[in-house]
Amino acid sequence: MDFITSVGGYIIPFLVILTILVFVHEFGHYWVARRAGVKVEAFSIGFGPEIFGWNDRSGTRWRIAVLPLGGFVRMHGEGGEQPVISQDGPANNALKALISHEEAFYSKSLLARAAIVAAGPAANFIFAIVLLSALFSIAGQPYTPAEVGTVVAGGAAEQAGLQPGDKVLEIDGTTIQRFEEVQQIVQLHPETTLSFLIMRQGTEITLPVTTRTTEVKDNMGGTHRIGMIGVSRAGTARVRHSPPMAVWQAARETWRLTAGTLTAVGQMISGQRSADELGGPIRIAKMSSEAAKTDFASMVWFVAYLSISLGIINLFPVPMLDGGHLLFYAIESVRGKPLGLQAQEYGTRIGLALVLCLMIFATWNDLIQLRIFDFLKI
Repeated sequence: MDFITSVGGYIIPFLVILTILVFVHEFGHYWVARRAGVKVEAFSIGFGPEIFGWNDRSGTRWRIAVLPLGGFVRMHGEGGEQPVISQDGPANNALKALISHEEAFYSKSLLARAAIVAAGPAANFIFAIVLLSALFSIAGQPYTPAEVGTVVAGGAAEQAGLQPGDKVLEIDGTTIQRFEEVQQIVQLHPETTLSFLIMRQGTEITLPVTTRTTEVKDNMGGTHRIGMIGVSRAGTARVRHSPPMAVWQAARETWRLTAGTLTAVGQMISGQRSADELGGPIRIAKMSSEAAKTDFASMVWFVAYLSISLGIINLFPVPMLDGGHLLFYAIESVRGKPLGLQAQEYGTRIGLALVLCLMIFATWNDLIQLRIFDFLKI
């Protein structure tokens, strides 16, 4: 009964956040398509039968559908072959066909089509930067100097020679500005030797630090292996930035979160990290609910992170996702002509199967960690 009650509390925050992110993603496709001269037939939030909608001046049908679990932009001539215009028919029909062809997605250059497809994920990254920029300007950015406060006796940091007061400048060539960046890199690399460039009393020193592993539980009961070295920060602070600096720091933070996510995915593929850490819709719904109950800054961080994640996922080179279409266009640029419709159809089917399998696996992880099967036991 607790499971049913808790799941019910996840739905509204999850759908609100999902709707916002889907709108941003699809608006990216829509905006670039219109600038490229492509007619957009429909802009839908949700799938299935339409609840309500309206037509704008350009003829686009803006619609809200019954299943708010995604959305789409349907462009004229998307995925279709160029129709044959009959010269024997009435002149007005030929003119209509010509206008239809000029507004079709397939009639645009390879670069224009690629830009339209890439605009969806790009919009998610831009949205994250906008959110974080506003947050860093208004509430400030967590900004703890990358200075070692205390060193745990017997820990990896002490064995490597780190001392209180050391300022971390780089880790494996990555420039460090904040202690939070040190935490992320260390946590993503358990049982790994990292090269720390530090400043100690005006002198730069390079120290190899081999991280150790600890297990932490998330708010769903799942276990995660993370790296640790046994140091604490020297203090905490929150810095409000000017608008230009806020944009720069937001872009830097977006890049950091993107790199961290891709690193974690790569570790799952290589077996360094357990695939049990992969979460699905249920976990996202639960996190959405909890984020909605926290302070505004935490909520903004969570939405920005989800927007980045949505952008990353859609860029994976899997047919059916935006990255899959970009892969087809890359092949087209090499071949000098597009893949045949049959090859694209087979690729899309394979992509759909892969996405469905991944969703099933992630949802299974969520159900295990929510202990739903304990609830079903007699």
